Amino acid sequence: MTSTNPIDKYIEGQNPIHKDNLCAVRDAIRKELPGAEERISWSMPTWWKGYNLIHFAAAKKHIGIYPGTEAVEHFADEFTKRGLKFSKGSIQIPYGEDLPLDLIAEIARWCGEHNTK
Repeated sequence: MTSTNPIDKYIEGQNPIHKDNLCAVRDAIRKELPGAEERISWSMPTWWKGYNLIHFAAAKKHIGIYPGTEAVEHFADEFTKRGLKFSKGSIQIPYGEDLPLDLIAEIARWCGEHNTK
């Protein structure tokens, strides 16, 4: 049976070697934002609660997390400490066994509390 959930479909369409990482990121975000709707926005998995809270996307060598400029500024020191690449509104999480799921969960929680447009 094929799922009708748009994020399930998004993950199914990605490189099979990255699906476990994508599912782990999704689960970390989902646990922190249980009241948010999962949808696709800007061609990315998105958590929405009257407005977009956070997105992620599969790239060739990393998972992009898009929590917004304020969240990136808030967590910048932690990204630097962990050696993660980041820019104005995005973070690059390399694929692999050592996904910083604790940090991803913390970012999602922060977005749920602070992304109140």
